[in-house]
Amino acid sequence: MNPIHGVLVLHTSTNRFTVPRLHFNHQRRYADLPLHYGQVPQWLAQRMSALGGAIVEAIVIDYGKEEVLKKLSDPFWFQALGCVLGMDWHSSGVTTSVMGALKKSLNPRFKDLGIYIAGGKGKHSRQTPAELISLSDKTGLPGDELVRSSKLTAKVDNTAIQDGFQLYHHTFIVTDQGDWAVVQQGMNETSGMARRYHWNSNQFASYTKEPHTSIYGHNMGLILNLTHEDADTTKSAMLEIIGEKPELMMQEIQQLLMPAHHDVRPEDVNLKRLGAMLAMAHEKEIRDFDSLLMLEGLGPRTIQSLALVSEVVHGTTTRFSDPARFSFAHGGKDGHPFPVPLKVYDETIQVMEQSIQKSKLGDPDKKTAIKNLSHVAQMLEESFIPDGSLDKLIEHERQESYKYDGRTVFGKSKKGIQGRLF
Repeated sequence: MNPIHGVLVLHTSTNRFTVPRLHFNHQRRYADLPLHYGQVPQWLAQRMSALGGAIVEAIVIDYGKEEVLKKLSDPFWFQALGCVLGMDWHSSGVTTSVMGALKKSLNPRFKDLGIYIAGGKGKHSRQTPAELISLSDKTGLPGDELVRSSKLTAKVDNTAIQDGFQLYHHTFIVTDQGDWAVVQQGMNETSGMARRYHWNSNQFASYTKEPHTSIYGHNMGLILNLTHEDADTTKSAMLEIIGEKPELMMQEIQQLLMPAHHDVRPEDVNLKRLGAMLAMAHEKEIRDFDSLLMLEGLGPRTIQSLALVSEVVHGTTTRFSDPARFSFAHGGKDGHPFPVPLKVYDETIQVMEQSIQKSKLGDPDKKTAIKNLSHVAQMLEESFIPDGSLDKLIEHERQESYKYDGRTVFGKSKKGIQGRLF
């Protein structure tokens, strides 16, 4: 790899490339996803907004607003959230649809939750500065500084790092304390891929000096990297950037490279984790845990969905290495791994919203029970040995889909032959 006046020449004899560690005040992470086109149907968009809002509120109540920003800046958690909300588990549409759903749900509740989302896809991204200034006029937040941060993060990902992806989506998430995160996405129509970039404002040093740790992906030939430490000459000529070199602050990047296949395969899922969760939800003797009695009356299929939602709210970072697993909460709008079970989805929303409201009134029992779902499933993982096939589980969900008002963008599920449970 030879740096020439800030241009990194990447050896084309290899099928991978690594860009040297780059420094930034914020943690910056990214995910590569296959480009998908089309619209989210209204029947799913409404539910995504309702459940997404409930999940964020639950995180705020238990862990605070900063934790929401931390999770949104994690590409693996973000993908898991999209799966739980019923989006296609690996597509580029997860980014725009999830952020759109959260914006619709959270902005009207800014006074209560203290989280606001500006920007969006296409023309909506260009409204980000005006939305931030409007918010600052109402709240006293430093609007000019927020607008500058918004513009600079976009410039870094779109211009300073020219990796073949053109930004078309930019969302800026800010709290009433002035902390912020950015979720933005670019596309490369030649490769048929989209790249999502995540930023978090928890640590600040410099926008233009080594803002990233490392970038790893498919070799795309030459790229332009104006943030590399050897690019000072080029930057001085092009951008008139001057000043002392700050001390580099090294952090590790998180990268999520999603496959091109639409179907969910065994290599996409941690079968031990998935199997333990299914056993917890569907085996009667396990569901008799005292900690789960407050959920008595809910069917096994709803418990299954709630367990995965619980993990999205309460799970630690290491729990999201296989985001495809979370598509077994509510399927996907294109039918992968199975149609969206609307009856289960609605019951999940209802239980989550009820638990939040009761908790606010001083009755946290149901909220605690939901939290314990993920804990019980994790307890079972240590000794659980998967003895079924993922294909059988998916077939079972598809055959049972009609019972739960299963639906995809292609229509409603119809009665079929029952399959065996995983």
